[in-house]
Amino acid sequence: MTSSPSSTLPYRIGYGEDAHRLEAGRPLILGGVPVPQAEAGAVAHSDGDAVLHAVADALLSGLALGDIGQYFPDTDATWQGLDSRLILTRALELVQGRGYAPVNVALVVTLDRPKLGPLRPQIARSVAALLTLPESEVGVSFKTSEGLAPAHVQTRVTVLLGRVDG
Repeated sequence: MTSSPSSTLPYRIGYGEDAHRLEAGRPLILGGVPVPQAEAGAVAHSDGDAVLHAVADALLSGLALGDIGQYFPDTDATWQGLDSRLILTRALELVQGRGYAPVNVALVVTLDRPKLGPLRPQIARSVAALLTLPESEVGVSFKTSEGLAPAHVQTRVTVLLGRVDG
């Protein structure tokens, strides 16, 4: 018995997550937004934006397109210091090329400090703009590790993809 092609499904759900170790003297960028009060930033091959990396992986996983490491390997010096907005843009292009578009996004950032609550509107606005979504379709939540992993940042993301007619 054969199944119908998945490209005919009206909706797909994607999941992504990303984590980076934090180190003093590095900038911290989340969702394309610099975190000015951060004492430490992500150690990464690119700019280390754990939010945009997780969103990009969620987009790709929703259509079984792999993960960002396949498209931007950390073994390739070309991508050193890459702006993660470009990673997300490429993932979105791949999804749109398959006839889908994001409908909504829910993301959770785990970071012990600094407190990110004041940046919630900026991060939601930035992610929404990159995905061409209304800001109301990007849910942003913050958690701490309760001291279990204070020297890291982690993001988990779910995305709903909808089939685009035409």
